[in-house]
Amino acid sequence: MKQDGLARWIKFVIAGVGICGLIVYLVIMPRFGAYLVKQNTMLEKNVLPWLIMIWVSAIPCYAVLVLGWKVADNIRQDRTFSYDTAKYLKWVSYLAMADSVFVFITHVIFLLLDISAAVVMLVIIIVVFFGVSISVCAAAVSHLVIKAADIQEENELTV
Repeated sequence: MKQDGLARWIKFVIAGVGICGLIVYLVIMPRFGAYLVKQNTMLEKNVLPWLIMIWVSAIPCYAVLVLGWKVADNIRQDRTFSYDTAKYLKWVSYLAMADSVFVFITHVIFLLLDISAAVVMLVIIIVVFFGVSISVCAAAVSHLVIKAADIQEENELTV
């Protein structure tokens, strides 16, 4: 696959993930909250804080999609192994870790305020595990891209 085609495919996937995320965050989650309140009216005070937490945690996710779009642009321009790409991947790492920490701390606060149940912690731990895994992988790839950019720069200086 040529770089232009690869970049187009990556952008298509990023756009699809963004649209699916909007559907989940703006349609499915509020309806799920309404469904929970319908099942148990005592949960009514708990739904809004959870929705706010979920919406706030979506902000870094969409920032990562923007960074992914920039990486796809670099791939299209044959700058895959550049310091800019490494910088974007490093930011993906930071955002994934920050989002994971935010979700975990928010859930602990919700537990202390009696807005959540301890059983939900299992799901939160899985979400945090995936976020930390993405963070570590993005940091590792960023490191490798820096190494590749160094090698590429050395080769360009050699005649």
